[in-house]
Amino acid sequence: MNDRFLRALRREPVDRTPVWLMRQAGRYLPEYRATRAQAGDFLTLCKTPELACEVTLQPLERFELDAAILFSDILTVPDAMGLGLHFVEGEGPAFHRPVRTEADIARLPLPDPESELRYVLDAVRLIKRALAGRVPLIGFAGSPWTLATYMIEGRGATDFLHAKRLRFEAPELLQRLLARLAEAVARYLAAQARAGADALMVFDTWGGVLDAAGYRAYALPALRALAEHVSRLAPGVPLVVFGKGTGAHLAELAELPVAALGVDWTTSLAQARAAVRDRVALQGNLDPAALFAAPEAIRAQVAAVLADYGHGPGHVFNLGHGVLPQTPPEHVAALVDAVRALSPAYHRG
Repeated sequence: MNDRFLRALRREPVDRTPVWLMRQAGRYLPEYRATRAQAGDFLTLCKTPELACEVTLQPLERFELDAAILFSDILTVPDAMGLGLHFVEGEGPAFHRPVRTEADIARLPLPDPESELRYVLDAVRLIKRALAGRVPLIGFAGSPWTLATYMIEGRGATDFLHAKRLRFEAPELLQRLLARLAEAVARYLAAQARAGADALMVFDTWGGVLDAAGYRAYALPALRALAEHVSRLAPGVPLVVFGKGTGAHLAELAELPVAALGVDWTTSLAQARAAVRDRVALQGNLDPAALFAAPEAIRAQVAAVLADYGHGPGHVFNLGHGVLPQTPPEHVAALVDAVRALSPAYHRG
C-alpha cells in the first residue's frame, strides 16, 4: 500500500521523501521498554519471534513511517557460529569465545539460517503477515568488518587493539575471517529476503576506525564479496550499505551492486550525491542529537537536510545513526511530520 521507500531506492519519482529511522524500535519508546521487561532480557526479546514482531510494529503505530525494520541484533551471525553471545550489564555485548588465532577461524561454521537463525526468519514471517502490505519490511545484518571487530575483541571496543593487531601481524588470517563472514552474512540476508524482507541493509558501524588503506584492503573487499553474493542469492532485492565514518569512500562504495548508501551526519548529502554521481540512492543524514532540540529547531534541521540533498528522486530521509535511548518520542513525531510537510516541494515537476 505504501512503496515510497522502495521507489526511492530505485531512484524513481515519489510524491515526497520517504522516512524511516535507524533504531526506530528501541528504548526511547515506553511500549518497547514494557515489552523488554516482559521478555526479561535483550537476547530473549530478540530470540522470541512474537516479541520481536511486536516491537518492530510499535513505532509504526506512533509515527507515519514509510518502512519497518526487523527488530534483531547485528551479532546474531557470530552467535550462530558458536561464540557464546551474552550481554554484560552496563557494558553491552560480549563473547565467551573470541576469535584470534588460525585455529579459531578454522573452527567457525557457516550457519544454516533456517536452523541456527530460524528465530530471526520466523520473526520476519510474522512481521510480514502483520504488516499486510502496509509498508515494506527491511531485513539487516552487520558487515563483515564490523562483525569481525566484535568477534576478535570479544566485546565492544574503543581502540580495537586486537582487531588492528591481527590486521598488521596476520593480514591473511583477517582476510580469511572476512571472507567467511561475507559468505555467512550473505546467506543470512538472502534467507531474510526469502522469508519476506522487501529490502536488506548492512551496517558497517566500525568501518570508519580503519585508515584509508586498511578500509580498501579489508572492509571494502569484504563488502564487495557480500554484495555480490546477495545479488546472486536474492536478485532484485535492494541492498543498502551504511557505514559510520566512511564518507570518504562513498565513490568506491557506489561501484558495488547496491541500491543505496547510508550517509552519517559528518558528510554533506550534497557532497555525497556528487561523489556517487546519482548511481545509487542516498539515505540519511540528520544528527541523532538534533532530536533533543525543540520541535521548531528539529523542523529547521529537517529542512536543511532536505535542501542539502536537493531536488529529484533517490533520497530516503533517516538519521546519521540510530535513535538515542533518551530521545523524547514527541520529537521523533516532529521529525516525521516535518519530512512529510517539507519534502513534497523537492519532488514536484
